[in-house]
Amino acid sequence: MSFFDSLRPDLQLIADWIPPGSRVLDLGCGEGELLAWLQQHKQANCYGVDFDVNNVVGCVKAGVNAIQGDLEAGLAEFEDQRFDHVVLSQTIQAMRHTEEILLEMLRVGREAIVTFPNFGYWQNRWQIMLGRMPVSDDMPYQWYNTPNIHWCMLGDFDALCAKNHIRVLERVVMTHGRQVNFLPNLRGSLAFYRVSRG
Repeated sequence: MSFFDSLRPDLQLIADWIPPGSRVLDLGCGEGELLAWLQQHKQANCYGVDFDVNNVVGCVKAGVNAIQGDLEAGLAEFEDQRFDHVVLSQTIQAMRHTEEILLEMLRVGREAIVTFPNFGYWQNRWQIMLGRMPVSDDMPYQWYNTPNIHWCMLGDFDALCAKNHIRVLERVVMTHGRQVNFLPNLRGSLAFYRVSRG
């Protein structure tokens, strides 16, 4: 029995993209909520990496294989195409070597799933117009204590993928757990991409 019987809407969307029996690597896996759910409900073969040793302990308690590791150092411990899906959820904006980790994800996995807060969301733009850095549910930190160093919008991530010949298989944008289809870059607070090598 998993610790996690249901998922937050953002993690559920990721889980919906992963077929049963997949080999999954979750980078920045936290306490293993997504992986534990995938193991229980989709019989996935899961592995997690997180910088925080307390999160790794949480994964072990949830029955998830995980190691402590620094994603900035790359994924050299994993061989090419070892996984079907590599997940990086709401972490890419906090990484110094954004392009490199995306390429590494697609070296060790057939597909990558990347999610990030959309800086183009209208409430973020409004706060900037009022003279303040945005703070929201998806970006809960103040400017002086945020781990986030690379903000981007949908077009920025599309351009990064195009530059590296990465194919966008699916893109979904959500706000408060609901999918946004009309004016997604303006009305969506959280972006989800499923990508593969071109």
